[in-house]
Amino acid sequence: MTQTTQTPKLTDFSTFNLHSALENALSKNGFETPTPVQQRTIPPSLEKQNLLVSAKTGSGKTLAFLLPTLHNLLINPNYYAGTRALVLVPTRELAQQIFLQCQKLLEGTSLKAGLITGGEDFKKQENLLRKSTAIVIATPGRVLELLTLDNQPFENLETLILDEADRMLDMGFSDDVLTIAKHCNENRQTLLFSATLTHAGVLKMADKVLKKYELIALNTLRDELPHIEQQIVLADDNSHKQKILAWLLQHETFEKALVFSNSRAQADALCDPIRATGVRAIVLHGDMDQKERQRVMKLYRDGVVNVLIATDLAARGLDIKGIQLVINFEVPRNGINYIHRIGRTGRSDETGLTITLVKHTEWNLMAGIERFLRQSFIRRNIKELAGKFQGPKKLKASGKTVGGKKKAETKKEKPEKVKVRHRDKKNIGKRRAPSAKTTAAD
Repeated sequence: MTQTTQTPKLTDFSTFNLHSALENALSKNGFETPTPVQQRTIPPSLEKQNLLVSAKTGSGKTLAFLLPTLHNLLINPNYYAGTRALVLVPTRELAQQIFLQCQKLLEGTSLKAGLITGGEDFKKQENLLRKSTAIVIATPGRVLELLTLDNQPFENLETLILDEADRMLDMGFSDDVLTIAKHCNENRQTLLFSATLTHAGVLKMADKVLKKYELIALNTLRDELPHIEQQIVLADDNSHKQKILAWLLQHETFEKALVFSNSRAQADALCDPIRATGVRAIVLHGDMDQKERQRVMKLYRDGVVNVLIATDLAARGLDIKGIQLVINFEVPRNGINYIHRIGRTGRSDETGLTITLVKHTEWNLMAGIERFLRQSFIRRNIKELAGKFQGPKKLKASGKTVGGKKKAETKKEKPEKVKVRHRDKKNIGKRRAPSAKTTAAD
């Protein structure tokens, strides 16, 4: 493994000498200047090197792997090789997003792109692998199902791309990904992208699927996000949180807002009360079938609804323009989930606002996230909805308030203890017998 440290100075995409069809597509879609991850990744990718790339959400990773991959497919046409490039991603929504981007880049070329995810027609997807579909974007589960019918769909594969590798590990796809990789051409190029290298399994996966690779680390999750203002609002309970949420959605200025909950049940429970306040809201979570999820995303993208209430399903990969406000109705379970949630806003150097609602049982979790990110979030008070919970009191281990005055202690005199023997207790009330000395005196 080698690691690069220098970033080439590029002014536009023409420096890469990409295929003319790709340059035309970039110009048509308004892409002019490559982002840092694209500057660092595209040159070695064009040379078919294996790469492990760590870059933050919203940094332009999709173009970073699509452009060199499509360029190599275009300059070396092979219409009888079957699938020549495979992109594996953790969620259907991310797969759909990359597929649409890929289609835009391939406009005017003879190359075909295919989408393989759960919830869609199995037979049609099976035919995609049998036809001359040059690049396939897929989720691991459905690819494994197709492998049971055709043991060698990727025998001529030239490039394997694993996007959001850390998320695939979190979702339990590690074994699936490794199994798929074993069915791919051994002489392929492999590109592995992850938002973080701190995940214990990312480097292990890289060692298993990448023979010799270059590490390109542009950032870590603990990097500050200068374009995102991060706030905390304290709440007494979920009922209080719901009132605060409705107030924020009615008083903050935004084109689109994204509200996160930790569970599907909570997401469903929030939707109707929020709609009742006049907010155009809709729900997205994993219990919905694929057609419903696509319908929801279209309504949100088109602006028919401008508030999406979702679980962490929407925390990764979704790149939707105009998300200016992210509200965590519940504190995320860890710092990694937090950073991916707020990463939905402030993309492409735009400004964004994130607000996390925190009740007393979540205080320690929120404090842990601040420590993990080495940041201190802005405490915000909403006068109209001020609650009783104002944060924990600072206590010493002894239980005394820090900075409080010590009360003068008065020493009470303890009564002198009189030793009472057991035999004395037995003689209480009895007449004492005269001693021998007393009898002699009398």
